[in-house]
Amino acid sequence: MARRGKQITTAREKVEDRPYLVQEAVQFLIDTSYARFDETLEIAMRLGVNPKHADQMVRGTVLLPNGTGKDKRIVVFAAGDDAKEALDAGAIEAGGEDLASKIEGGWMEFDAVVATPEMMRVVGKLGRVLGPRGMMPNPKTGTVTPKVGQAVKEIKKGKVEFRVDKAGIVHAPLGKLSFGVDRLVENTQAFAKAVIKARPVAAKGRYMRSVALSSTMGPGINIDPASFEEK
Repeated sequence: MARRGKQITTAREKVEDRPYLVQEAVQFLIDTSYARFDETLEIAMRLGVNPKHADQMVRGTVLLPNGTGKDKRIVVFAAGDDAKEALDAGAIEAGGEDLASKIEGGWMEFDAVVATPEMMRVVGKLGRVLGPRGMMPNPKTGTVTPKVGQAVKEIKKGKVEFRVDKAGIVHAPLGKLSFGVDRLVENTQAFAKAVIKARPVAAKGRYMRSVALSSTMGPGINIDPASFEEK
């Protein structure tokens, strides 16, 4: 069995056995942070859905009001003026067959992929590479669009994609601890609101079963689901 470090053990011992409010949980994680780098605040939400059924899939995007603190590297499948627009907006590379061949060859130095509808015929053959990494462009998340420049700008500003996993859990980064309590709480509330809005009609009973916040190196803090207004 792996031994836990003294610092994480000490931080976990300070966690009270009760649900926290969002603000006090964020403050706790900031106060107990011991890492020598700027940790990321992360959220995990267990939902009352069965992802095995298509009508209970939860998926969407949200533009975090304060961004994520990470400068995402974006590649765009586009040609001509669309490719230029993407590069001007901040994409690190734009192209078609040439870009696909580069990725097939093993190049994966990017965090997100955007494509024009016309280019999906090229992107389609990369499904086995991009799919498992959650980077396959999809119209539902705004990554297949004729407005590639706008899509690139939104992702760089802090647009986060979420999708429920096989266990019915949604994970996402919410920003850096250096953002401070107020900005991180604002991001957390915005994310929760987007997940609540994405509730499938077929979902029955309590939708938000449990919520936890954690930092990259810190303990998980259980959040009172009532902290989020479920409308």
